Amino acid sequence: MTKAPPVLDRTTGTGAGTSPISDKAHRLKHHHQRTPSPFSFYSPKLSVYILSTCVLLFILFHIQYSLHTPPSSPSPSWSLTRQWQRVINTSAYCNSSELKSMADLLRRSVTFLPLKDLRYAQAALQGHTWFMSSMYDSHEEGEVQFQQFPSESSQGRLLCMKGRDKHDGSWNSYALAWPETLPLNATFMKGLTFVSYNHYNYDNIWHGLSAMATFDGRQPYVEGFEGVGDDDQPVCFEKSVVMRHNEGGMSRERRMEAYDLMRCKARVYCNVSLEGRLADVNGRGVPVIGITMFMRTGPRSFRNETAVVGIFQRECAKMDGCRLMVAYSHNLSFCEQVKVMSWTDILVSPHGAQLTNMFLMDRNSSVMEFFPKGWLKLAGVGQFVYQWIASWSGMRHQGAWRDPNGDKCPFPEDDRRCMSIFKSGKIGCNETYFGEWARNVLNEVKARKVDELASKKNTTTSSGCTCS
Repeated sequence: MTKAPPVLDRTTGTGAGTSPISDKAHRLKHHHQRTPSPFSFYSPKLSVYILSTCVLLFILFHIQYSLHTPPSSPSPSWSLTRQWQRVINTSAYCNSSELKSMADLLRRSVTFLPLKDLRYAQAALQGHTWFMSSMYDSHEEGEVQFQQFPSESSQGRLLCMKGRDKHDGSWNSYALAWPETLPLNATFMKGLTFVSYNHYNYDNIWHGLSAMATFDGRQPYVEGFEGVGDDDQPVCFEKSVVMRHNEGGMSRERRMEAYDLMRCKARVYCNVSLEGRLADVNGRGVPVIGITMFMRTGPRSFRNETAVVGIFQRECAKMDGCRLMVAYSHNLSFCEQVKVMSWTDILVSPHGAQLTNMFLMDRNSSVMEFFPKGWLKLAGVGQFVYQWIASWSGMRHQGAWRDPNGDKCPFPEDDRRCMSIFKSGKIGCNETYFGEWARNVLNEVKARKVDELASKKNTTTSSGCTCS
């Protein structure tokens, strides 16, 4: 993204003259001694006549323009900026100082509102509340909700933002302004800017990926406003698109199409569509089933990782064609993760951002999720995000195991204060449950792959894609 210095009128004063003021008695006293002139240079009437003339010329020009505009042409009435320009171009009799004064008033009248409206903190996920709460989204059936600036709904105004607090969005603010009357001292940023919001932080891979992904060989550029000198200095965008619900509003079919495209683009980018995948069958013609145990270190990791891995290794060894891999997302590059997921039929992993990788598996692949103690009662709807992603991306979420044991909380266990203790807890092991769960999922996947192989004879396998 390129930045350009603002072209602004930084005049601090209005430049308007002052008119002599006399009281009523003084005017009566000299009523017969002079002839009052309605066009006195310093008279307030001058402003009235000038403005009246401007308005009249504008109305006449607008009527003339409408009469000469074909009915099929889009109406220009939404763009006040264009109308203002016509007034300037056609009103030869308008006083330029008056126009500059009006423009200066418009600059100073731009109103900044809190980016996060704390009045709606308890309803952050509902409708248009909390984030840019004065604005409504555009929405076409089946498509994602969004806002675009400038647009007809913004009356041609651009989006401006102020403040760069990374912890509390209520300390930052936004406003709308016309291009010719941007706020004083604003920095104007050219090009298209994508503005995304969710009420988590973007250090987490899922929080960022849900908003933006590129597969053209370039890293997404995240604007840090380094070129803006003052935290309180406004920044205005030439074009901007705001997404405050990420995929919100998209139909399931459109979501699956989007995930199919991302999966395909990622594989092509990493050359996985041509190499690096397991064969569909082994030498005996048995379907190959890939299990990946995607592990975490630290919060929400398995308390006894060796025991858990041993259970899945044992169940995998009982099934001909089963292959198991243990991986850690933190030490794999992007393309290494794409390659691992491309041959994974069953993803076994604790709840966490690494589960985002599920969309890189083939459709109908399976996911097994694990939680530490306390999450079901206290974690809120966010704990179900990977069930949602599984549905959106064409995967099969095979349920979740929730550890009934864990660290003790000094408060009643349904007290929300306990979540600070349970959130990063370790996950235990239930050998009997894990073994039976693994067998059931393996049998289901094997049956599905047998059916798929039968239907794929003499057709192209799913390892390739055209990214259409």
